[in-house]
Formats: sequence, structure tokens, C-alpha cells
Amino acid sequence: MKLAQRRIGIGRIVISSFLIGFAALAIWQALFHGAGDRKDLRYQGWKLGIYPMDLDQATSTMIGDVHPERLVVGKTKDQLIKKFGYATPIDQAPQYVKYCFFNSPYYGKQVFMLRHSNWMVLMKDGRAEQLLLVKGC
Repeated sequence: MKLAQRRIGIGRIVISSFLIGFAALAIWQALFHGAGDRKDLRYQGWKLGIYPMDLDQATSTMIGDVHPERLVVGKTKDQLIKKFGYATPIDQAPQYVKYCFFNSPYYGKQVFMLRHSNWMVLMKDGRAEQLLLVKGC
């Protein structure tokens, strides 16, 4: 009898834990929904590599991320292309981005843009050293 009661108790704990976890995720998604929200579960899943997300939307959402550099710094260009889809050479970037680059302390260094966003990646020794948001130059 005691063994059966233990199994029922453990089953209730497992089911309760699952329901609480599911409810927490549902509440999280209800509060932080929308593709442009850095706390959105889709963006968080994309950062972890477990959810496919529109990569242009992801680079836009990175602007509100507290630590977007964690997605880039230390990775090779091939790893970044795998994560972000493609890299845009600085000579193919928009005029504004080129103007900012040519008038910055990074001029002459190896850089590229993530997709067609304003995120510039500074490379050193084959790895991303810094992630820079090009704005207000």
C-alpha cells in the first residue's frame, strides 16, 4: 500500500511541476510577446539555437538585447554566417554605414556587417573581437 501511495505522490509532483512550468511559459509569452521584444521566447530560443527565427528580425531585436555581443564575440566569420545567414562586406554597405566607418577609429581594420543591418563586426586574428552598432556618427 505504501509503495502505491508513493507512486501516486510522485506522479502528482511530476504533473504539477509540468503544469507550473507550462503556465510560467504561457504567462511569459503573454507578457513579452512580439517578434521585436528581446524577452520574447522565439528570440530567446533563436539565441540558444533551438528555434528558427527570421534573421532580419533577429538582428533588429538584438538592438534591445542587453548583451548582443555574446552572440558574436569570439566566433569565426563562418560561424557568424551560419548563425546570421550572410555577412555584407563594408564596401557593399549603405552609404551612411560607409561614411561612419571611414570616419571612425576602425577604418583600415577588418570589418563586415551582419546581413544588411547596422551591426558591424570587428575581426582580429580570424575571430570577432567586437560588435558595434553603427548609429549617430
